[in-house]
Amino acid sequence: MRIALAQINPTVGDLAGNRRLVEESAAKAAAAGATLVLFPELALTGYPPMDLLERRGFVDDQLRELEALLPVSQKIAIAVGAVLPTERRGGKSLANAAVLLAGGARVAAQAKTLLPTYDVFDEKRYFAPAERRAVTQIGGSPLGLSICEDGWTVGYDSDPTGDLAQQGAALVLNLSASPWHVGKPAERRALFAALARRNRVPIAFCNQVGGNDELVFDGGSFFVDAQGEIRASLPLFESALEIVDTELPSAPVSVREPLAAAQLEAGLVLGIRDYFRKQSLPPGAVIGLSGGVDSAVTAHLAALALGADRVLGVLMPGPFSSEHSVADAHALARNLGIETRTVDIRPIYERYLDVFADTFGPRDDYGLAQQNIQSRIRGATLMAISNAENRLVLATGNKSELSIGYCTLYGDTVGGLAVLGDVYKKHVYALARHANANGERIPLNTIEKPPSAELAPDQRDEDDLPPYAILDAVLEQAIEGGLGAASIEPPPGATRELVAQIVRRLDRNEYKRRQSPLVLRTSPKAFGAGRRLPIVHRYET
Repeated sequence: MRIALAQINPTVGDLAGNRRLVEESAAKAAAAGATLVLFPELALTGYPPMDLLERRGFVDDQLRELEALLPVSQKIAIAVGAVLPTERRGGKSLANAAVLLAGGARVAAQAKTLLPTYDVFDEKRYFAPAERRAVTQIGGSPLGLSICEDGWTVGYDSDPTGDLAQQGAALVLNLSASPWHVGKPAERRALFAALARRNRVPIAFCNQVGGNDELVFDGGSFFVDAQGEIRASLPLFESALEIVDTELPSAPVSVREPLAAAQLEAGLVLGIRDYFRKQSLPPGAVIGLSGGVDSAVTAHLAALALGADRVLGVLMPGPFSSEHSVADAHALARNLGIETRTVDIRPIYERYLDVFADTFGPRDDYGLAQQNIQSRIRGATLMAISNAENRLVLATGNKSELSIGYCTLYGDTVGGLAVLGDVYKKHVYALARHANANGERIPLNTIEKPPSAELAPDQRDEDDLPPYAILDAVLEQAIEGGLGAASIEPPPGATRELVAQIVRRLDRNEYKRRQSPLVLRTSPKAFGAGRRLPIVHRYET
């Protein structure tokens, strides 16, 4: 059988637009001689549709788009993900289904069996699971239909792929919307290769590509034979279509996994681009350029995603800004080819000090209030530009800072999207070095100088924070590892008391993260929908 893997980029809720993507890919696959074309999970609604599924008419409108595909299936069989009404079970009457269209009719449908409820997933909120699985026939070939999590059987009592293989499926089609994080493509291939080998059945895996809110989908679709060898592999982070002849022998393909920094850059670029494109957002982004590495990397990524002509960098020197920071910001802008403006915040800052004197009484130093007002002036300036010129502010804070609250609410946390909010400081530096692989984009001084918020004389991040190498090592165990302070292994140079202090700061700053912009997910555990902790709690072990 000649099947086509159609790795498309649907937009959540664009039902007619998603149907057109299916039609276009089906036409290309048919012209290339394929007999069946495979699409991702919930391709017609886009994934994840979340509470749109509860809106009156949403599912019915999607079903009309599904029916509109029937004439297309006269030329080529179509396996597409859609929402179907089903018998009410557990209070749910919808199924996340793989639908097979052929010969102008709906010939089979298989509901998803394993409904994930961990991390960013909440499918039991909407769907009823399949009670049974059945093999269907296309052109005399027995096929099994499965959906995403049905292949991720660790921790479950059932194996849908094994069930279909036992029923005689000669091929299992897996329709997926599997979110990306760094390292996920290799993990996915290894898992499905083992699944195919264990059940002695080939698997065609078709994954969604594109950004939807905080989630980035990498595509990376593939075909794996019954021996667990990858026979075809589609690219990461772009729409693609490839024909696979399941009956002709072919050599295994060598899949080259991009280096972590390259993969991280590509994922973030796609996330930024689709966040703008799918919302028809304003024509450009605005970023506060401090001369530091976080704003430099954010600007670099935005220029790649949107084009340099759509990125505005705003320099906002204050009373403690160093000359090199301003120079580094200008050098960055020249390297990237982006527009810059300079807004001196010192007159506004001095007026605030007058207000502080009237409010709090004359003092030499107003402490944290005096430091943070600088950040808030900058945030307000960026938002004024956003409002006046219809630009989206991109927040520049990284995961290390966001974790422990080393950021100013309504200051450097303002924005519509936190590009680096799931990127530890050490990985920000890796991104900066990768950006310079083919010539300098991030000024070398920006990478090499000690990081500083420059809100007080001679300030350095390490005046208030542990060294980032220690901080990141502890945070990774606490966030990605889900460990409490007592279970964390102190990294070199750290004591157990320091570990406890870091975890305490992590927990106490949950209130800031709840008010921060949407964070693009790049790790297995990002701040947002996938990490849900109470703001008010007293558990400290």
